[in-house]
Amino acid sequence: MKKLLFFLSVSLFALQSCSINSESVYHADSASTMVMDVDMKDAMTMVKSMMPDSLKDKKEFGKLEKLPKTWTSLYDLEELEGKKKSKNPDSIRIMKKIFMKSNFQNDEMAGLSLKLDHFTKADYASAQNISKKQQLPLDQLNTNQWDGKTLVIDTEKFDMSNIESMITDKLPSDEAMGKASGMLKMMFKDIGMTLKFDKKIKSITGKHDWITKTDDHSVKIKYDLDYLFSEDKKPLQFSDKKIIIVTE
Repeated sequence: MKKLLFFLSVSLFALQSCSINSESVYHADSASTMVMDVDMKDAMTMVKSMMPDSLKDKKEFGKLEKLPKTWTSLYDLEELEGKKKSKNPDSIRIMKKIFMKSNFQNDEMAGLSLKLDHFTKADYASAQNISKKQQLPLDQLNTNQWDGKTLVIDTEKFDMSNIESMITDKLPSDEAMGKASGMLKMMFKDIGMTLKFDKKIKSITGKHDWITKTDDHSVKIKYDLDYLFSEDKKPLQFSDKKIIIVTE
């Protein structure tokens, strides 16, 4: 399962020529639900070229393609893999709230979907603890402070340090720093997410070039990759460190 989760984490954020649609819904009870769909029809070859040797064998990719085609929790996936289920109550609770499924087109694997269902701040922290040895890309999701009415976005966390560290962990130490930066520039096509709120947006304080209000319940964040990867960065027009969204 750890190898499968690592493969998914790279697929979600590091596939070249893929389409990534991410949506987070912020609920009035201070929890949030995230759904991410990854179209990877044209990217399997690229993924194999980036994977460590331990993940390149057909057996591991076979496991990926055998993922259920309907939403299935990580807890149930362990049973499908024939592994003993965790006995840790906190791990069980989190694994029952994370879902995965495969998407097929014309009998060929077309992508993956990941869902974090009704996650609280404590759930994100627990998920990070469970995946310490195989870092998952949950850091960015966990940086936004949401209390059921107000969302505080820390724009200083608009980077890809968690993905870069995941890459460097898999490379020899003498190659890690230089190669990780180069791989990021090559792999990322675009990064964006939609934030939706159960209740109507009342006000937005602060401005940032990458954040746009799209309707009364939604905000879109789109990273400027040219800016992130540029060594000679031009100042953004708006770059407030905190964006505060208040709902009714």
